[in-house]
Amino acid sequence: MLKVRLVVMSLAIAMMLPLVSVLQAQAPAAPIPSQILTAKKVFISNAEVEYETGLWKGGSPQPYNELYAAIKGWGQYEIVAAPADADLVFQISLADPLSRLKSSVESPQIELLLLDPKTHIVLWTLGRQVSVGHMQVGRNHALEEAIGKLIGDLKALTTQPAPAAK
Repeated sequence: MLKVRLVVMSLAIAMMLPLVSVLQAQAPAAPIPSQILTAKKVFISNAEVEYETGLWKGGSPQPYNELYAAIKGWGQYEIVAAPADADLVFQISLADPLSRLKSSVESPQIELLLLDPKTHIVLWTLGRQVSVGHMQVGRNHALEEAIGKLIGDLKALTTQPAPAAK
């Protein structure tokens, strides 16, 4: 009886293996917009800060300043003074998605939109949660950390191989 069970289980597993391989197969990666991979000049835009509780209330320039310093320090891009001179626009914003639900939970999200300066179309969105504490120093550090992670995400995105010409 034990042999029969083992045989049935073995057959069941063998029959499921093709299904498992189909489920594990991933779709091929979609191409990254070419502007993201070829940009040399960027304009950094400070979107309205939506986060209404805590340290960054009312349009603080801190997220913009942190991003500006990080991009400048990276050295990958020339930061230009006008969107018309840019290959890409980086639009930074800090939002509290729960504030729209009238929640008192402090959970800001830092978002970086990569926009085409000619069409104003969002080409890519990067976002990170800002883990804030109750002390100002902790909040500043959390914002710096989140922007550092965004820059890491941006570096990973922009070091993809360029799409092959067809």
